[in-house]
Amino acid sequence: MADLFSSRGLRRWLPWLLVVAAGLILPALLPPFRLNLLGRFLSLGIVALGIDLIWGFTGMLSLGQGIFFALGGYALGMYLQLDSLEPGQLPEFFSLYGVTSLPSFWQPFNSPIFTFFAIWVIPALVAGVLGYLVFRNRIKGVYFSILTQAALLVFFNFFNGQQKLINGTNGLKTDTARIFGALVGSDAMQRNLFWLTLALVVLSWLLCRWLTSGRFGDALVAIRDDEPRLRFTGYNPTAYKTLVFAVAGAMAGVSGALYTVQSGIVSPQFMAVPFSIEMVIWVAVGGRGTLIGAVLGAVVINYAKSLVSEQLPETWLFIQGGLFLLVVTALPDGIVGWWRAGGPRRIQAMVGWPPVAPTYPSLDLDPQVLAEQRQLESRPLPAGSASATTPQQPPAGEP
Repeated sequence: MADLFSSRGLRRWLPWLLVVAAGLILPALLPPFRLNLLGRFLSLGIVALGIDLIWGFTGMLSLGQGIFFALGGYALGMYLQLDSLEPGQLPEFFSLYGVTSLPSFWQPFNSPIFTFFAIWVIPALVAGVLGYLVFRNRIKGVYFSILTQAALLVFFNFFNGQQKLINGTNGLKTDTARIFGALVGSDAMQRNLFWLTLALVVLSWLLCRWLTSGRFGDALVAIRDDEPRLRFTGYNPTAYKTLVFAVAGAMAGVSGALYTVQSGIVSPQFMAVPFSIEMVIWVAVGGRGTLIGAVLGAVVINYAKSLVSEQLPETWLFIQGGLFLLVVTALPDGIVGWWRAGGPRRIQAMVGWPPVAPTYPSLDLDPQVLAEQRQLESRPLPAGSASATTPQQPPAGEP
């Protein structure tokens, strides 16, 4: 208990206390619409964490995370479509295209257990296969980014054209479906989904924190900084990169599923190129390689986008572009990286205020240090010290 109230304990536990307080207080303070928006943006923080894991720590800039995001959303959307029907019924859009029987790849999604695993396993498998094919050929850098964006376009065009099988451009609606007997779009269910999203964001952060610590995390940073040297020391970067890319894909799938049930629809627009580029901007602005910066970037930027778009809908693209230019030119480590590097103290020095030393104020007020100072002041001086003897006479010739 004493450690909790110490300065180190507060720094360690304050973020978690704030998370718990937010989970308990915000549902009571925010109206249902704002709470739903916050839940959506928190779910986007999970895919941002995955991007930070592969880009900030491993140096792989993926512009195709929308693939895995949409796969997770479609997996849950298909289950909700079937779960809301009576036995033998088909989703309504099938009758529009003359489909009379449920396609075979839809049938496993009648099972909630299969759907639970499909949400993250299918994106992880697709990411793992794609990553292995790319990494085994030692493709990296800008070529890797181009390949992921090309794969994104392939998936987008494929899903966009499947009108008969997955309703094509119209997507699958989820707000009118029922889960556990409750309407997905109801205020009570959205509040529960907010709590679930908050818990999964924390678990995702802990997973990324665990992966980026220890030897595995050191190997990821070595791949980012000098992959040939790591390969010459006997490690296999392909295995590390494939694994971490699959983990990021699984996190994107979970994020897509949570976003689907809180936005009310899943569609091929989740695979649109601008959306995947926006994901990278969230991480860059929040702070690449910081983990918490990815979550903050996703939540803050999307909330700002929502607020600005309500008042000035045509100005957000200019603001977003300005943010990205600011990060590229002045804040290469993002907001969190700038803060950790002493950014506020630099601004304080620029305006002429004297900088505050980070150690002396706390040191002077430390009770243990004050007690030691009083003890030294009360201790008698040794007999041979200069203060205990008479002052020395000045040399001859001096006054």
